[in-house]
Amino acid sequence: MNEEKVDIGDIKVDIENEKVDIQDQKVDIESVLSEKGSDFSVKTTVHIHRLFEKFGFDEVFGRSAVMELLELKGSGASKLFSNLVQTDIIEPVSGHGKGKYKFKK
Repeated sequence: MNEEKVDIGDIKVDIENEKVDIQDQKVDIESVLSEKGSDFSVKTTVHIHRLFEKFGFDEVFGRSAVMELLELKGSGASKLFSNLVQTDIIEPVSGHGKGKYKFKK
């Protein structure tokens, strides 16, 4: 056995300061909701927050992901999409398959 030690140098990866700042995103979804002035039910608002926490502004999502995340049936997910598109909270996107959406900035 060769007992020579491998020199990996003195480079340390700084994982302490690499925290993702999600605070701004939460503020953003709040401002989007208040801008739209929509009177969503508490349940719908909770759904919007859960979707946003999972997908943010950049990820694309579809009905099956929403059904799984929010434990909704297909009709409930479709109704939620319809409400959010009408109130300009989410928008349909193309190029990712049929029925995909993302949050509008």
